[in-house]
Amino acid sequence: MGYLLALDQGTTSSRAMVFDADGCLRGAAQLGFAQHYPQPGWVEHDAHEILRTQLDCVRMALVDAGVRADELAALGIANQRETTVLWERAGGRALAPAIVWQDRRTAAVCDRLRAQGWADDLRERTGLELDPYFSATKLAWLLDHLPGARDRAERGELAFGTIDSWLVWHLSGGRLHVTDPGNASRTLLYNLHTRDWDPLLLERFRIPPRLLPAVVDSIGVCGETDPGVLGAAVPIAGLAGDQQAATFGQACFAPGMAKNTYGTGCFLLMNTGGAPVASRNRLLTTVAWSGPGGTRYALEGSVFMGGATVQWLRDALGLIKRAADIEALAASVADSGGVVMVPAFTGLGAPHWDAYARGALLGLTRGTGAGHIARAALEAIALQTVDLVEAMKRDGAAPLSELRVDGGAAANDLLMQIQADLLGVPVLRPRMLETTALGATFLAGLGVGIWPGPDALAAQWQVDRVFSPSLPADVREAVCARWQRAIERTKGWESQ
Repeated sequence: MGYLLALDQGTTSSRAMVFDADGCLRGAAQLGFAQHYPQPGWVEHDAHEILRTQLDCVRMALVDAGVRADELAALGIANQRETTVLWERAGGRALAPAIVWQDRRTAAVCDRLRAQGWADDLRERTGLELDPYFSATKLAWLLDHLPGARDRAERGELAFGTIDSWLVWHLSGGRLHVTDPGNASRTLLYNLHTRDWDPLLLERFRIPPRLLPAVVDSIGVCGETDPGVLGAAVPIAGLAGDQQAATFGQACFAPGMAKNTYGTGCFLLMNTGGAPVASRNRLLTTVAWSGPGGTRYALEGSVFMGGATVQWLRDALGLIKRAADIEALAASVADSGGVVMVPAFTGLGAPHWDAYARGALLGLTRGTGAGHIARAALEAIALQTVDLVEAMKRDGAAPLSELRVDGGAAANDLLMQIQADLLGVPVLRPRMLETTALGATFLAGLGVGIWPGPDALAAQWQVDRVFSPSLPADVREAVCARWQRAIERTKGWESQ
C-alpha cells in the first residue's frame, strides 16, 4: 500500500521520517539550523535555510528507509506554528527573515491595541490572546517595515504563510498556497465560528486579503508535489501545526484526553470535541484538526521555555555539555535546595501572558550548586505545566486522570517523574516519542485511505512507561506555592 513521509519542521531543527502502512518507522533524518537574535526580544530564522534543511532531510530519510519517492502513498507536514514568512509569488523568494513565534518585537503594538479595547473581541472571534506570539502583528510589522511591501501585497505580488504554507508552496513548485484550519487558527486572523479568515480582523490589522493562503482540511489530499522536487508527484494529504499533530499522534481522539509536548516550549492540548470552548482563564481555544469527520477543537496552554531552558544552561551558562546531561546533574541532589528558576526569557505564556516578564533565579545561597540549579530548571518545566492544568480545571475541564507526554525532553526520566509528582496524576510516555511526525503520518494516511478511521490508529498507540506520583501532598503544595511567589516577582520586569 506504499509508504508515508512525515515532514516535521520544528523551531530548532527539520526532520523527515518514513513510515510503513503499519505505522512502523523505516527511516529518518534530522538537521539543525541557525537561530538568529538580532536584537533583544527578536528571534528570526532564515526561511530558505528551513526549506533547504527540510528537503535535505527528506532525501536522507528516503535513503535511510531504502524507499523511492514513487513508492510514497502520501506525505504529511507538521510545522512550528505562528512563525511568519512573507515571500514573492514570482520565484518564491522570502523578503525578510522569518519572524519566529518566540519573537516579542510587537509587544508595544499589542499594548496599544489592548488599550484601544481590541482584546475581548479578538478573543471571542479567534480564541486567542492579543499577544506578539501570534502571526498577525508579525505580518503587519513586515508590511510596515519592508520598503514597498504593502503596495506589493495590495497588487497580489506577495504571499504570506506560516511554515506549512511556505513548505507546500515550494514542494508544489509554487502551485499551492494553502494552510489548514489548525495553523490558520494561530494567526489572530481566523474566525473560529465562521471557519474562515475574518474580514474585520484583516481590516483592523491592515492585512490585504490577497496575501492569505486558502484554508483546506487537515486530512485529505490538497495537491501533490512537483515531480522535480522529490523525484515523483507525491500527494500532500496531511497538514497540521506541530502541537495539533502531536495530539493526533498521541491518539487523543476523545474529548477530555490531553497530551503535553516537551520541545523548545511546552504545549498542553486537551481535546474538547466538535465545538470551540471559550476559556475564562487565558488559555487558548484552537482548531485541533479538520477532515471527513468534521472539525475538532482543543484548549491549549503554551509555555515558551521548555527544552530551551536546558539549552540555556548548556549554551549560556556552560553547566552541561549536552542537553542529555541535565538529568544526571539534577539527580545529583535530592531537591532544588529552595532554588526556583522562572525561565521567562521571552516573557510568560499561558495563563499569565506577560510579554514584559523576565527570567529569574531565586532562593540562592552559598550552598547552592550546579545540581540545584539544574533541578530547579527541570522543576520549572514541570511547574509551568501544572499552571496550565490548574487553569483547565478552573475552565471546567474534568480533572486529568493521566497525561500523555512526548517530545525530546520526555525522554528524561527524572523530568517525567517530577511532572507526575507535581501534577499528582500518572504520566504516560509512549513507545513512539516522535508523536509529531507520527501525527502527520496518521493524518496523511487517513487522507489517502490507508487507515479507515481514528479507531484503527488508537489501537496502534502503545505505552512505554508509566510514571506514578510519589510526592506527599503537603510537599507538592509547598513547591507549587513557592513557585507562585517566584512567578509574581518576574512579572512586568522589563517595563519597570
